[in-house]
Amino acid sequence: MTIESIIELGVGQVNLNPAPIRPDWVLEGNPVTRNKLLSSSADGTASTLIWDCTAGRFNWFYDVDETIYVIQGGVVVKDFGGSPRRLQAGDAIFFPAGARAEWHVEHYIRKIAFCRAPLLPLPRPVRIAQRGYQFLKRLVGSRGDANAVPAMFHIS
Repeated sequence: MTIESIIELGVGQVNLNPAPIRPDWVLEGNPVTRNKLLSSSADGTASTLIWDCTAGRFNWFYDVDETIYVIQGGVVVKDFGGSPRRLQAGDAIFFPAGARAEWHVEHYIRKIAFCRAPLLPLPRPVRIAQRGYQFLKRLVGSRGDANAVPAMFHIS
């Protein structure tokens, strides 16, 4: 597979597969959901999906960190503290692992989801060594520039 064939895929052109919501999560209506895995990290802790849903109201329980970007349509999301937020195309929101929310899709929503599984806590000496290594890497790799941007984002 060439790089060109990988990067020309558009989010609006992805064919999605059935991915039903657990029936005990559905509160109202008959929401039909579909998704497609777009990418997964080598270590299995991160993934990117396209997901869509028709009208309905349901609970959603997050077992991973999830950042979503709404591509099309919209939703009213209510956290269990009772605060509703209307999201529409162009909006993004983060749900940490362990969160739960009530989703009310009035018509349709299509989103891209960036998911990351929480890592198990490392022992204190390993965390200290890891932070030291990351600091040195940033210092040497960016010549001391704390705001360095990865090479793929540099504009010539």
